Amino acid sequence: MISMFKDDLLAGQRILVTGGGTGLGREFTEAYASLGAEVHICGRRGAVLEETAAEISENTGCNVFAHAADIRAAGAVDEMVEAIWTDSGPLTALVNNAAGQIMSPTDKLSPRGFDAVASTVFHGTYYATHAVGRRWIEQDLTGSVVSILVTWVWSGSPYVVPSAMSKAGIHAMTKSLAVEWAKYGIRLNAIAPGPFPTEGAWARLRPEAKTEGEAKDIARVPMGRYGEMHELRNLAVFLVADGCEYLTGQTIAIDGAGHLGNGGNYVHLTGRSDEEWDEIKIMAKAASDKDKAERSA
Repeated sequence: MISMFKDDLLAGQRILVTGGGTGLGREFTEAYASLGAEVHICGRRGAVLEETAAEISENTGCNVFAHAADIRAAGAVDEMVEAIWTDSGPLTALVNNAAGQIMSPTDKLSPRGFDAVASTVFHGTYYATHAVGRRWIEQDLTGSVVSILVTWVWSGSPYVVPSAMSKAGIHAMTKSLAVEWAKYGIRLNAIAPGPFPTEGAWARLRPEAKTEGEAKDIARVPMGRYGEMHELRNLAVFLVADGCEYLTGQTIAIDGAGHLGNGGNYVHLTGRSDEEWDEIKIMAKAASDKDKAERSA
């Protein structure tokens, strides 16, 4: 991994990463810990979190703590944040990374499917931001919130309407609270990544990628490639580090100009037949079932 920063840049920071056990959340956790931060990660799969925390703690020499919590429940989020405050001390930053997404024609999406996405992305992100931000304000502390969004917050996107709606809401929250909480020294920013393939996300959201190949995806990115993980990690570090306190209320796209060139959404799926959608649904469900089995193991 290519880092732009000195080794102890985040020494003294205490950062909570939601959904920090796997995928992008794990990448952020490792990036923060490698630069000296104490990192707390949360999610629903306790065993996965514990494994991630142990591995990154050993590899970096910094403490990573696991918290099994469902951010869809406001009370559970508040209890977790209170436990961190009591046992370790106040957080200095929050990274809202936990997400959910279902790729489907909207007319075939059930209310339960919609709620599954919105309860994590929209409600869960707000619950975490409120639980942390309220304590910062009450205790006269400064802090930084970084939310992981998508480029569809500017364009919308077919076939992922619950995610597009929820992420757009968090985009609005970022701008709104940046103004409301600026007087407290609390900053809110967001990152809208383009394609940064991770095994878990690709299995659920692009299960056909291996059969169709990567050429179509890459052709839609003006830079002609996927993002490299160190590029995303470096941006996530920059936004929580000291030295850019005047930066707030911004959603920063890191996508090789993808959303500027083609909208950066799923409009290219318009030509899929019902049979193709059924096949994709089966493939995505298999990946999801595997995740659930690991969660209950």
